[in-house]
Amino acid sequence: MMKRRNALITNRLERGRTMSKMRKRSFLALVIALIFALAACTGGGSNGGNDNKGGNDPQPANNNNNNETPSNTEIIELSFWTLGNVNYEELAQEYMAENPHIKITVQNTGDQTAHHNNLTTALSANSGAPDIFQLEIGFMERFIGAQDKFHNLNDLGAQNVKDLYLDWKWAQASSPDGSFQIGLPTDIGPTVAYYRIDLFEEAGLPTDPEEVTAMIDTWDKFTAVAKEYSDKMGKPFVDSRDLIYNAVRDQSDGEIYYSKEDGSFIGDQNPQVRKAYDLTVKGIQEGWVSSHGLWSTEWTQGMNDGHHAVVLGPAWMLGNIKSGGPDTSGLWRIAQLPEGSGNWGGSFLVLPKEGKHPEEAYKFIEWMVGKEGQIKSFQTKGLMPSIPSVYDEPEFADFTDEFLGGQKSAVEFGKAATRVAPVYYGPLHDQTDAYIKEALQNVQEKGADPEAEWNAALDKILRLIERSQ
Repeated sequence: MMKRRNALITNRLERGRTMSKMRKRSFLALVIALIFALAACTGGGSNGGNDNKGGNDPQPANNNNNNETPSNTEIIELSFWTLGNVNYEELAQEYMAENPHIKITVQNTGDQTAHHNNLTTALSANSGAPDIFQLEIGFMERFIGAQDKFHNLNDLGAQNVKDLYLDWKWAQASSPDGSFQIGLPTDIGPTVAYYRIDLFEEAGLPTDPEEVTAMIDTWDKFTAVAKEYSDKMGKPFVDSRDLIYNAVRDQSDGEIYYSKEDGSFIGDQNPQVRKAYDLTVKGIQEGWVSSHGLWSTEWTQGMNDGHHAVVLGPAWMLGNIKSGGPDTSGLWRIAQLPEGSGNWGGSFLVLPKEGKHPEEAYKFIEWMVGKEGQIKSFQTKGLMPSIPSVYDEPEFADFTDEFLGGQKSAVEFGKAATRVAPVYYGPLHDQTDAYIKEALQNVQEKGADPEAEWNAALDKILRLIERSQ
């Protein structure tokens, strides 16, 4: 067959030399067609050239599994604004290698406020917003109400992956009725109790994490142990008033300072808020809460010199403990908080409506914060996954930290994550919280009356609400 067809081609080419230009062009077209027909006859597979799996055809198939961009495929360009120490640029590179028609440009910012202010400016000007934006949970309330500025991810397929994620994490980016989903979850910051085993041992307290968790499994037990420690050791048990207040406050039942239903102020009626305030005051007055301000030089140094024995903080706080206490490697452990857990930190990936390719952007972020992507983020940057099925994977469950004496820290963070209940913050949460923290500071540093400071904080909050209306 091959010889006959090659002869046919040769004869027709010879005859073509004596024909007119128009006739010659016709025969050249026929020659090209015949050459392609011959190439098809020599293919080695039974898949018609559309699948290279197990075939002998050296020509790569032009299908969706091919990593070469077809010449007629449009290049989709996506801009992606990321925040902080994440591995999202590396994941974007991996995605582009698998999807050559997608080009993702990553811009990373280390300043949270600047990062979110840049988006606010772009949305206000209706110009300059990225296709994908990493939204930190602390800024969620600024944007979640602006539904006209963001794509509803439920319309792009988010409902299909909802069950992958922790319920409370998903709810943080949902409208009250769940109809609007502004973002897909990335990492989380479940809170735990970090403690120094050498200081516990010196005070005659148990050091095994399970025993410590049982010893402090209620806040009443925690305060009793804290006072016993401080009375014996002559120094604070807990690192700061802010973190002990946060730990109790964040165990509120669904809402903290503001109603999710109508946005009204409920902080003066929320028993958990008052419990957090009174418990912190108790620690201040009994001497087991340190007077060092959170993030201060003294607070950081206290990690290393044994000024305090306990830090109540999120998973990412371990990095601060390590940097502040380089000489204490192997002396820290993790126990669970009393009566539940809370969450501090974590983010979401959102799609501003200004983006021209929402379908492609959504496919990328769904891939990036899927199970495999979150495992990679945990392995490379320590980002705590928001997909609970990850907690059973060997890469997570078998992870140990020598700074924690070889403890399986990821397992402890996973336990805490499943104990978090969703809470609503409200757009004025940060300012409201600052007034109460100011009251606690006055109690500790000025010896002010706790009840008078509480009432003064409420007055400031009510004036804040009036100005904001």
